[in-house]
Amino acid sequence: MAVKTKKRGKTVLIILASIAGVIALALCACVAVSFVGIKSNQNFIKSLKAVEYENQLAPHLADDGYYTFVTDDDFKVMQLSDIHIGAGFLSIKKDTMALNAVAAMITAEKPDLVIVTGDIAFPVPFQSGTFNNKNSARLFAELMEQLGIYWAPAFGNHDTESYSYFTREEICNFYTNGDYKHCLLQAGPDDVDGFGNYIVNVKNTLGKITQSFVILDSQSYVGAGIIDGIIYKYDRIHDNQVEWYRNQITALTQKNGGETPKSLVFFHIPLIEFKDAWQEYVDNSCNNTENVKYLYGKVGEKNNGIFCPEENCGLFDAALEIGSTQGFFCGHDHLNNFSLDYKGIRLSYGYTIDYLAYFGIMNYGAQRGCTIIHVAPDGSFSSHLENYYQDKYSPVNEKETVSMESWIPSY
Repeated sequence: MAVKTKKRGKTVLIILASIAGVIALALCACVAVSFVGIKSNQNFIKSLKAVEYENQLAPHLADDGYYTFVTDDDFKVMQLSDIHIGAGFLSIKKDTMALNAVAAMITAEKPDLVIVTGDIAFPVPFQSGTFNNKNSARLFAELMEQLGIYWAPAFGNHDTESYSYFTREEICNFYTNGDYKHCLLQAGPDDVDGFGNYIVNVKNTLGKITQSFVILDSQSYVGAGIIDGIIYKYDRIHDNQVEWYRNQITALTQKNGGETPKSLVFFHIPLIEFKDAWQEYVDNSCNNTENVKYLYGKVGEKNNGIFCPEENCGLFDAALEIGSTQGFFCGHDHLNNFSLDYKGIRLSYGYTIDYLAYFGIMNYGAQRGCTIIHVAPDGSFSSHLENYYQDKYSPVNEKETVSMESWIPSY
């Protein structure tokens, strides 16, 4: 009897060891494929040509601590959002598509500045095949350096998930370590919540600020832990960030000879006012109201979804009071792309890039592209959407075939 028991025990150990060996081999295979995929996409990036400008503007670090462009002409901004680079063994092909699309649009548009409103990375393992969010950040930063484009990112909720290898602070340090000369990200003050609360200014040759681009960390989820990423209960811009915004506009006004500078604010997760404004428009049978003026775009998310925090952060009310900010630009909701004037301030979603995060989205193209923002010398601005699947965008790799029909996701 004892002999049989020993044999059974030995058999169980052999089975467990075999299972462990298979798992170890599978993990090694996944790591190897991820490595090969990253190298392949890095080689693709190296094959790209730098964008050719007649006279490219280059910012300098001004005495107020912010990067500043100087021009008496129009200033062109491209907003990109939700690139969703996985950089894992499951997302190699889709990552190439995303990099291909971004490079094609930047090359054709030749913006003075690219502002990315969050979610450069998508380290969700069952879709990307990795927890490593730094590899995604590296691929995008290398792309922008190769193209020679100045860019300013805001953090999104997926850039640094609670289960990702690297924290927000670590990714922020990675972008700002000096390797990426075209990245204008600044961590922001230590006593203000989040990473990447900063400003990029445009001045004329007389030294007047014609536009301030305010970039904010719109945080991620309420609380901490994996469960918050599953139930999608989103955090809001914090009170001390709103106070920082107030103080910065006041300081810039003083430096501007007492003239309040015009500003545009960029972040990832929409303010609750995006939902309020759209609902008021819908409740009025999609006609303008006293508060809401429709400009362009739509809500394409399922059930008219606008995925904003439940709590009002107060930033919109502060902007109304101060009178500097002309518009707010966000991403986050991949199928929403409307722009509304709400109480005199523009609320705009950008087009997104995403080939990865929404199951099946790579097969649809009506939502994929960029937003172009033209800032005039007097500080006024206009914005419009540009779809990727136009002839004027000629990527290195041939564009994928997609449906341009409206798509309702299955989530």
